[in-house]
Amino acid sequence: MSVTLNVNGVDHVVDAEPDTPLLWAIRDHIELTGTKFGCGMGLCGACTVHLDGQPIRSCSTPIGYASGKKITTIEGVQTQAAKAVQDAWTELQVPQCGYCQSGQIMSATALLETNQNPSDAEIDAAMQGNVCRCATYVRIRKAIKTAAKELRDA
Repeated sequence: MSVTLNVNGVDHVVDAEPDTPLLWAIRDHIELTGTKFGCGMGLCGACTVHLDGQPIRSCSTPIGYASGKKITTIEGVQTQAAKAVQDAWTELQVPQCGYCQSGQIMSATALLETNQNPSDAEIDAAMQGNVCRCATYVRIRKAIKTAAKELRDA
């Protein structure tokens, strides 16, 4: 069966069953490998992408559900908030191993798209479920605050 997915503004016809996880369509069929496999149960956040602007776990979202919606991966996120987040990540040297960082960036970007002055509690809520095995959480929070300030000052 074929499913059409709009990923980063480009339509892709994926020959897979509608219950195939979006993660595997993105990685194996469309060959965008920035979105990572972590747990396969939607618990770690490594596979986070945006679906119509909202962060979702692609490992537990079927392609049948994503069809007809706008999917944005780490390779295609290009908003002002995304640039501010990526700049802050680089400036503050957030990544250690880097495996979870695309998911972290996607969740942080989604937060700052709607809230450019998040409290610690709002950051915690937005980033809940994004696991960093290297425990760079302090740098992640600082980078989100740095990016938020950059957006407010722009």
